[in-house]
Amino acid sequence: MTETSKDVRRAQPEHRWPAVIATVIALAAYAFLPSVVPAIERYAVVGVCLLMVVALVLYNPHRLTRESMWSRRAEIALALIILVANQIAFAETIIRLLNKRGNGSELLLASLQVWLTNVIAFALVFWVLDRGGPIARSMVPRSKLELADFRFPQDEDHDAIDEVARGSSAKADWVPTYIDYFYFSLSNSMAFSPTDTMPLRHRAKLLMALESFAGFVLLALVIARAVSLIG
Repeated sequence: MTETSKDVRRAQPEHRWPAVIATVIALAAYAFLPSVVPAIERYAVVGVCLLMVVALVLYNPHRLTRESMWSRRAEIALALIILVANQIAFAETIIRLLNKRGNGSELLLASLQVWLTNVIAFALVFWVLDRGGPIARSMVPRSKLELADFRFPQDEDHDAIDEVARGSSAKADWVPTYIDYFYFSLSNSMAFSPTDTMPLRHRAKLLMALESFAGFVLLALVIARAVSLIG
């Protein structure tokens, strides 16, 4: 790709709704999570997040084509609030598993809810941070984009066989969407390591390490709890 072509973007603005649907699922899982945190506090977190979602949807109802300082900050704040709230729920779930508080089915459900919310929350954080966010990725000239946090397979497929190369970043102006971040967040939580997408910047590596660690600890304790019940 020449320097001139880098300034001519062909990428289509991303659809708003995949990220919105994922956010609502994460908030629902958090709201109904068995927890010692008072319901009113959890519902307050969910309420604030839903107000932010509504405001962001009204600003970009279908495709992500507009961005202002407040909308950019709101996207980042929303993702971080969900992530931090779920890390608190994660810590509580770990304590309950270690102390064997609560019945087995309740703990299993709580672990599943925390794990699912973690996948969605980390995907949202990756999505809003990488290369300046979803709007910048499709609209800002590539030569002016922020440094990439992640390297996707499409970023280096330009010299592959024709039917693969045509969909690459260099030849088709491909950019990752929320689905791509959700997929590698899911695979990172299950494999406990990068699969097809590699972290490049320190913040990306630390976030992926935290997600892998949380997934590993949760799975190990759930298995240990299950074994103790069998015994």
